[in-house]
Amino acid sequence: MPISQSSPDKRPPALDARLAAAAAFVRPGHTAADIGCDHGKLSAYLAATGRCPRVLACDVREGPLQKARRTCAPWADRVELRRGDGLAVLAPGEADDIVVAGLGAETIIEILAAAPWVLDGSVNLVLVPATKHGLLRRWLAHNGFALAGETLCNAAGRWYAVMDARYTGQKREPDALWCVCGTVRGQPGAEQYRAWQLGKIKKTRRGLGAGPQAAAVDRLIQQLEADQWP
Repeated sequence: MPISQSSPDKRPPALDARLAAAAAFVRPGHTAADIGCDHGKLSAYLAATGRCPRVLACDVREGPLQKARRTCAPWADRVELRRGDGLAVLAPGEADDIVVAGLGAETIIEILAAAPWVLDGSVNLVLVPATKHGLLRRWLAHNGFALAGETLCNAAGRWYAVMDARYTGQKREPDALWCVCGTVRGQPGAEQYRAWQLGKIKKTRRGLGAGPQAAAVDRLIQQLEADQWP
């Protein structure tokens, strides 16, 4: 779906902390796909700054695509809009770097699981889960992905972990503490992020009775309260 509008304003759009962190993980010179592009700011930024020679801005809904169309209009020669569900809008190998931002971890997992070609080792995944960061980290480990990088940031009062995942084929059972904290130790805001995750886990614990699951959650709470890091 080519962009037909144009605009005289060629300045790259301003990005919030999470999208700026995602943009930094996109490899320069590669074709990028922005899945769930919403307003299209990230797609426009990647094209406007020259970081990507070609960007595919994709969303399942027409409304966001219309917003993205207006945002990306000045870079119509480098941005192509597509409507579709998840990675079904892409042919295998069509994009080198794939960004999925603003969706819950469960939805991101569904999108990746439905596209087994992401396991060929050539795709750089930039993932920004809006919820359940630990669930996504665990799925990545179970399915042979490693975190090449991770950036912690706060946007609109919420904590985000921006993950750069690469397929290695080495599947593993990750430590529970690693799933919760990831690789953000030492980064600005890491202590606040740990406390935030601890609060969420304590809330989950209140809904559990006795048993192995509750005992495992109790051990995790103790580790977090002791300020342990993976």
